[in-house]
Amino acid sequence: MSRQMTEMLKGTLEGIVLAILSARTAYGYEITASLRQQGFSDIAEGTIYALLVRVEQRGLVDVQRIPSEKGPPRKMYSLNPQGQAYLDEFWRTWSFLAERLEQLQEEGRRT
Repeated sequence: MSRQMTEMLKGTLEGIVLAILSARTAYGYEITASLRQQGFSDIAEGTIYALLVRVEQRGLVDVQRIPSEKGPPRKMYSLNPQGQAYLDEFWRTWSFLAERLEQLQEEGRRT
């Protein structure tokens, strides 16, 4: 992954993970696997687990411990109403930025 991609992901990964959780309840490894399937192959599990701790502390997700056949209980994360509101704001911000970037790109092509 390029340095530029890494830097851009730092600002958007939280929203990306919350978007995954808006579709379904998941635990850390499932989220990492989903990201890798979508092409984010260089994201480390530790990065996702640290992010999940942060969004849990901020009250954006609900956590339920589910017994696991292999080891300790799994922490299942689901988006709660506060997290959905945060995600909605993330998408509004993303749309604004994407529109402006497209305008800049088009202006650059015309010159």
